[in-house]
Amino acid sequence: MKLTRRFFLKSSGIALVGLGVVPRFLARAAAAASGKGKILVVLFQRGAADGLNIVVPHAEKTYYELRPSIAIPRPKNGDAQAALDLDGFFGFHPALDSFKKLYDEKLLAAVQAAGSPDSTRSHFDAQDFMETGTPGLKSTPDGWLNRYLQAAPADKPSNFRGVSLTSQLPRILQGPAPALAIPGIQQFGFAPGPYKRMVEGGLEALYGGSGDALLAPTAKETFEAVKLLESVNPAQYRPAAGVEYPPGPFGQTMLQVAQFIKSDLGVEIVFAETGGWDHHVNEGGAQGQLATLLRQFSRGITALTRDLGDRMQDVVIVTLSEFGRTVFENGNRGTDHGHANALFVVGGPVAGGQLYGKWPGLAREQLFEGRDLALTTDFRDVLGEVLVHHLGAGNLAGVFPGYDARPEKFRRFLRA
Repeated sequence: MKLTRRFFLKSSGIALVGLGVVPRFLARAAAAASGKGKILVVLFQRGAADGLNIVVPHAEKTYYELRPSIAIPRPKNGDAQAALDLDGFFGFHPALDSFKKLYDEKLLAAVQAAGSPDSTRSHFDAQDFMETGTPGLKSTPDGWLNRYLQAAPADKPSNFRGVSLTSQLPRILQGPAPALAIPGIQQFGFAPGPYKRMVEGGLEALYGGSGDALLAPTAKETFEAVKLLESVNPAQYRPAAGVEYPPGPFGQTMLQVAQFIKSDLGVEIVFAETGGWDHHVNEGGAQGQLATLLRQFSRGITALTRDLGDRMQDVVIVTLSEFGRTVFENGNRGTDHGHANALFVVGGPVAGGQLYGKWPGLAREQLFEGRDLALTTDFRDVLGEVLVHHLGAGNLAGVFPGYDARPEKFRRFLRA
């Protein structure tokens, strides 16, 4: 079989995205390995999660009037189907019992009535706006996380600095700064099988003998990069004592987030996503589709938090979803595309055990366009606070073009 560059790139299984050539991983990764810097983990709930049934306004009579079959029951001692009370007005969905523990330990906070100021109800447009950080503007070429990487030089450079645990590089990380899309650590490298040695030899022949001063050294460095990641293979990884990740794709993704962070490869930004949050039909209340997703979601994040242990002092996790849902249930016992939502921030630097953001209310005159929760916190207020006070960013205008980046807009959910 004749080996070509196209055959190699297709067959090798290397998932390197955002780089013009195979990068010089080893030196940079080794330099970064000696330091343990601040880390941001961004988790995207694709499909528009129902924030009103996640952080439940159980003291709002209107909530129960507008959601007769899917509302979460008011808190009641001994009732496993009831909301988990937070402050006498709000409570968590009962499937978020693991989040309630993090909340009580001051490691988790929620921001209410948050989201994009753009009013679109298109999943595609809303996700694009949230990932580019420019609501209402479709022409933005790069993602806000990539712009952060461009603007903030790394203390110890590493091509593992921005990593997405997805099969393709998401919009949020696309741009000139190097970033990697790795669907799984075990999938980074050469596909196993009888052709593995032939592919390796083919790479050496193609690049090592190319005479190209830039490409020739990359074959050796690629092998070393593959070995570097293979050395932290999930099959060999053992979480901290007593930590058990939930079964399923999201739990495994969170396990690999922990693995990347603990491996000290110079990771600063980690992105991951989870789908299935678009519940137009049979959303369920205390039980059902939403409850199942929330249980997996919260237990995965909680396992990651427990697994990282003291390292969580350097980590902040932020959850995002493109928009919320209608305040009233529809005729199919589901909810439709709405506006504002709830998001979570988790980590050692978080001043947890509190709800942040102004609650707009659910009375008809308080709703956005008479049907949705009104927005009181721009999602960039939340992300901006994390970038400035956690990662040390100095130029939010470059990360979020057109955004009014005044510090007084921050919700102050990070410890001083």
